[in-house]
Amino acid sequence: MRGIAGLASLAAALAAAGCAGGSGKPREPPARTATQQPPATAREAAPQPRAGRIPPPLSPRDVYAAGRPGQLRGAARHVPARVYVPNSGSGTVTEISQRGARIIRTFATSALPQHVTPSWDLRTLWVANDEGNTLTPIDPRSGRPGRPVPVADPYNLYFTADGRYAIVVAERLRRLDFRYAHSMRLHHALSVPQCPGVDHMDLTADGRRALVSCEFGGRMIVVDLERERVLQTIDLRPGAMPQDVKLSPDGRRFYVADMASNGVWEIDARLMRKIAFIATGAGAHGLYTSRDSRILFISNRDEGSISRISLRTGRPLGKWRIPGGGSPDMGGLSADGKVLWLSGRYDAEVYAISTVSGRLLRRIPVGNGPHGLCVWPQPGRYSIGHTGILR
Repeated sequence: MRGIAGLASLAAALAAAGCAGGSGKPREPPARTATQQPPATAREAAPQPRAGRIPPPLSPRDVYAAGRPGQLRGAARHVPARVYVPNSGSGTVTEISQRGARIIRTFATSALPQHVTPSWDLRTLWVANDEGNTLTPIDPRSGRPGRPVPVADPYNLYFTADGRYAIVVAERLRRLDFRYAHSMRLHHALSVPQCPGVDHMDLTADGRRALVSCEFGGRMIVVDLERERVLQTIDLRPGAMPQDVKLSPDGRRFYVADMASNGVWEIDARLMRKIAFIATGAGAHGLYTSRDSRILFISNRDEGSISRISLRTGRPLGKWRIPGGGSPDMGGLSADGKVLWLSGRYDAEVYAISTVSGRLLRRIPVGNGPHGLCVWPQPGRYSIGHTGILR
């Protein structure tokens, strides 16, 4: 959901050395300035980068098979265990050590940082500065920010499964901007006028389609990622406010958190139609799968609780409440799967919660309006975005 109304603080953008991942890629079309970007239906001319390949699944029965506890790969293997918290109201990011829950540093970004997203190749963490119209790269080896990259209206950030394109979710502009994943130069701006409040997404098991939430439209859209076009819409119910989206481990269902309906929708991932609705709690918002792919955790932001659903049976397994209340929003699991880290959106704090007992382990004060925090590193081979959807 877009940041707290009235937030317009503008922090000075840092200009440290850039750390965007990757080099030696094929040439891309010349860069365009923000005022020279093409209209929503235009595309840049050839040549285009050579297309990558979607990594084959490790298991046909579990899209998260590469995310077992501690199975760190590639660039994620040798970085310190941190939590990066974008404070939307303060225009800053707070870096927290997972060991001891100690604040390492807080640094300024552009205005309204919304989410921190690991890049497809796991080398860079990107801060989406929505009103600042920039992406700030973070080098996870040092935790330090690099030079901001100008992009339009970055509310959220995802990647195609082959790693070729970043998908900048431009919520205010009602667009999905396909950008070259390493340079963030614009390739194609897909207009989605039928999707007010375009927010979150996840990809099908084969990586060819995306299910995307329309927070202010009470519906979802299905996007063909190969042809970069909208295939269909799925109406939920009048007044629905869909938020986070997560594919089931077997790839057969999507789960969609609905903040206004206080629960989670199940959607058939092949037929793209509603199956069922599961009540969880007031303000259902973020969705996270356990490291063994057995449990779906749901943050209920408006009642300060976390619900659990069995990913095998679809049945609720109970609810954990944050002592004294809170506003659990977005986050992720530690690499070993033992701790669920969540931002306290309206309480300027971060929660560390045991995934075994539900006990609140830590409550850490941060800046105003903490939103899409990223727990890093995480196990997996590649990232398809948000605060860490790894496969």
